[in-house]
Amino acid sequence: MSHSAAVLRPADRLVPVLWAGLAVGAAVLASVLAGALAGATRPVLLGIVITRAGMGVAGVVCVGLALLGVLLPPAGPAAREGMAVQGRVDRAILALSGTWLVLVILGIVFRSADAFGRPVSTVGGSDVERWMTQLAAGRGMVLTAGCVAVVLGCAVVRIRKPEQVPVRVPLVAALLGVLTPAVTGHASSASDHQLAVLTAAVHVGAAALWVGGLGALLALVACRRTLLTAILPRFSTLAGFCVVAVALTGVLNAQVRLESWAALLTTGYGRLVVAKAVCMVLLAWLGGLARRRLATGRTPVLRWAGLEMALMAVALGLAAALTQTG
Repeated sequence: MSHSAAVLRPADRLVPVLWAGLAVGAAVLASVLAGALAGATRPVLLGIVITRAGMGVAGVVCVGLALLGVLLPPAGPAAREGMAVQGRVDRAILALSGTWLVLVILGIVFRSADAFGRPVSTVGGSDVERWMTQLAAGRGMVLTAGCVAVVLGCAVVRIRKPEQVPVRVPLVAALLGVLTPAVTGHASSASDHQLAVLTAAVHVGAAALWVGGLGALLALVACRRTLLTAILPRFSTLAGFCVVAVALTGVLNAQVRLESWAALLTTGYGRLVVAKAVCMVLLAWLGGLARRRLATGRTPVLRWAGLEMALMAVALGLAAALTQTG
């Protein structure tokens, strides 16, 4: 691939922002259609949906960036190029983890307001403290904030002295950060508690690795042929396992949450599950197509994989809406 082909156009740098906006927009629209934003505290509920979607996007991107750092070759012909990409990865994690932490803090405020049935402007420090310490969801958000702070701290250190923090540390911390809201939210109160928590954890973790990894690959590596050749086989194998895990755990989690299969079409939650399942089928097909094109160096891959990322953004929005529905 020529040098000119590897240079991103200014408009290409806005694509990740558009993906994030699509995820947030999908979350809001799905929540409205499912009736999750009805009620006197609609501004609070809207704030919850937006912050949840934003947290999901930021967390998944951080996981994907950290995963890319793990996959970069430490030696060989692509090592030098990998070092340059690693610097961009660390800087991106710094920016995204900071944004993620802000969204977590805002989410805590909105969810405290929702728990006590008050407007955000009347929520005091004591209310926030009660929500964070007395409710499982609140304690989960505190754990999430702690994990995100670790990711942020690792990024700060790695930018100055990357050898002091192994790249796997921010990956583990970011994964834990995206897992804790899932296992301390609706899943923790499901009738089959242990199965719900286990399936939610595997589902969210596998989705974060798959979605985030592909996004990072497209944004930072897709136009670097030598580096892509070194990374793609390992990522493709991991992505394949993640697709299977997401599909299986999604079915199990829906079975735990829904009273009957008929509820898939008669409840707002069920219809969101169906919509997410449709996205899943399309994503599996597009993922296989994109990886085959990447492996053969066919340039239209960026359009196909970009479409896959757009669908993934919608799926992330649906997932955020599901946490707010029934």
